[in-house]
Amino acid sequence: MNEEVRLMKGNEAIAETAIRCGADGYFGYPITPQSEVMETLMALKPWETTGMVVLQAESEVAAINMVYGGAASGKKVMTSSSSPGVSLKQEGISYIAGAELPCLIVNVMRGGPGLGTIQPSQADYFQAVKGGGHGDYRLIVLAPASVQEMADLTALGFDLAFKYRNPVMLLADGVIGQMMEKVVLPAQQPRRTDEEVVAQCPWATTGKTKDRKPNIITSLELVPDKQEENNIRFQAKYKKMEENEVRYETFMCDDAEYLIVAFGSAARISQKAVEEARKEGIKVGLLRPVTLFPFPKKPLAELSKQVKGILVVEMNAGQMIEDVKLATNCSVKTEHFGRMGGIVPSPDEITEALKTKIM
Repeated sequence: MNEEVRLMKGNEAIAETAIRCGADGYFGYPITPQSEVMETLMALKPWETTGMVVLQAESEVAAINMVYGGAASGKKVMTSSSSPGVSLKQEGISYIAGAELPCLIVNVMRGGPGLGTIQPSQADYFQAVKGGGHGDYRLIVLAPASVQEMADLTALGFDLAFKYRNPVMLLADGVIGQMMEKVVLPAQQPRRTDEEVVAQCPWATTGKTKDRKPNIITSLELVPDKQEENNIRFQAKYKKMEENEVRYETFMCDDAEYLIVAFGSAARISQKAVEEARKEGIKVGLLRPVTLFPFPKKPLAELSKQVKGILVVEMNAGQMIEDVKLATNCSVKTEHFGRMGGIVPSPDEITEALKTKIM
């Protein structure tokens, strides 16, 4: 398949791109609003064309442990779910991070807590960015704001996972998962051969031969000094991510006197709010983090020096605002505006919040 332009849902774009990236396996379990990821893979039957395995596991717990096994063998594997399902995967995600294995985890967020609602939300920010499972681990967290980015960041997610031998999470919300837009899909890449996996992933459990010793992959280390060494190595890796992998976009920030910070669909809506506020003579700009970890601390700190106030717009009760305040050292007035329960804010609501909370 060559590069192709299609009209499709965000969830469908993830599935199509995973196949075209040469993914070896998908293991998942259906839950709204991300079920189209697996449904699309099942409809496309990549096992007949590329040899990619697509399997509905018996549960989310089973799915993430299948990912663990596939990643341990050096394969390009992924899973997807929505908020409650990702909660069930957290132990496995921590194990994968502790074993230093690459994989892609997709969370198309819905409202909570608990079973909540099938409507969109951004209330899993803490879970994704702070490490939702146990232990001092981090995920690279990518936040798409368009269907095109659902495709682009899927491809990038696989690349970063193998670059750092670390799980990567694509954190979208139900709006981006369900909306339809034009997408440029990448050209088909071949899946790696077993020989290429052995050569590219010397750490993988690819078996013992006369030329190769067996690898043992585990997150268990009972000697405290050695476990501390492991954790020090992990933290050094996370620091390297912060140095090299920060991604963000700015909109109308050159002369901004006020700043909106938002990610995902909230950023798209906020961009319209910026345009409307500018018509009223309000000099406001937008910073959109594309990587939620690593967070764009430095550019945000620089912008905080020129603005009078910051409005953080999220579809939750206020989570990313904590990282915004940390990045700016609370040097400028920073307030939150959010809707919950699956309600998507309007540009007018955001503009009004800017006027009443910040100006």
